Amino acid sequence: MAQSLIVALDFRSKQEVEMFLGNFENEKLYVKVGMELFYKEGPAIITYLKEKGHHIFLDLKLHDIPNTVKSAMRNLASLGVDMVNVHAAGGTAMMKAALEGLEEGRQEGTKRPLCIAVTQLTSTSEDVMKREIWIEKSLEETVVHYAKLAQESGLDGVVCSTLEVPKLQEVCGKDFVTVTPGIRMTSDNANDQVRVATPARARELGSSYIVVGRSITKAEQPYKAYQEVKRQWEELTV
Repeated sequence: MAQSLIVALDFRSKQEVEMFLGNFENEKLYVKVGMELFYKEGPAIITYLKEKGHHIFLDLKLHDIPNTVKSAMRNLASLGVDMVNVHAAGGTAMMKAALEGLEEGRQEGTKRPLCIAVTQLTSTSEDVMKREIWIEKSLEETVVHYAKLAQESGLDGVVCSTLEVPKLQEVCGKDFVTVTPGIRMTSDNANDQVRVATPARARELGSSYIVVGRSITKAEQPYKAYQEVKRQWEELTV
């Protein structure tokens, strides 16, 4: 499971990122850059992280008309990131357009970034989905439906909670990538996440990648916390 632990760089500025990465010396990480950081620092933060040798999941969750998403993905692909995402709720035409943009924008001689689709946010509960988003199907049925649409559109996988991974493997196959945020250590507060799991539980359920933020970034000793998360995540593979 090499390079399958993704550290969420949910920081406000490059300065905070530099301070955090200072704890890791020459270690090469797989990191997630989300909206907060990217909207503050722009493409320059991607260049900085690439120069440091890190893999990058650019988590912008695109959701717009197909042509706009295609154009945006063309630009994002040129940055040389390793993974990007869209919202599956944007539909198959939009997801297919995202792939077209990535192919057109990828650097010559390189693979296109993995493209995954967000099914339902791990902060979304069944009650919120039905009462506020007005989706009448169950949470699991909705996630499975979105995953099937993403697979039919040619995407590499989805963002989902660990709880849905076994069902998605059953429906979409084990090669379909599952990226699972909402990872917490047993001693952590769930905060704004609802559907959570420990690193060991995520591995047991079959997640392809786990995304870990506060358990590492807010720890008093980030490197030590990272090593412990990594140990729990990889322990079952030994």
